[in-house]
Amino acid sequence: MKTMKKTPWLVLLILMAILVIALVLFRNKAEAPTSPTSSTTTNSVTKELGQGSTAKYIDYSDNAIASNPGKKVLFFHAKWCPQCRSIESDILAGPLPESWTIIKVDYDNSQSLRQKYGVTLQTTFVKVDGQGEQLSKFVAYEEPNLAAIKQNFLDK
Repeated sequence: MKTMKKTPWLVLLILMAILVIALVLFRNKAEAPTSPTSSTTTNSVTKELGQGSTAKYIDYSDNAIASNPGKKVLFFHAKWCPQCRSIESDILAGPLPESWTIIKVDYDNSQSLRQKYGVTLQTTFVKVDGQGEQLSKFVAYEEPNLAAIKQNFLDK
């Protein structure tokens, strides 16, 4: 008799566990991106400022340094970093200094560049020459805005 009374509760408990698992699986599937190239996973940026302006904000590529004239600076940016997002908002709002190209480098996926330039913190800016040799470096973590970067780094 005792097993008869426990059986409905055990069945009910098993059904509830199955329901919870199904809900979790459905929720995770609904939140997953539909493809690795969807717009939610890409963050490509190219900004040129108006007619006659030579200032640019572009994504890093193997030829980004050599193919852009003028002064160049690498911006080591991480998507998850609030300071990086703040700086990027300022850069996109402009204006950028004339003849400067700011090249956005993915901090998380550019270990070889981080090692080459001794970058240990996102929000690091590295001035480079046309061959990619480091001229100077500035970390904007404490002052994550374009005004501070201009004053402490770009204008020098």
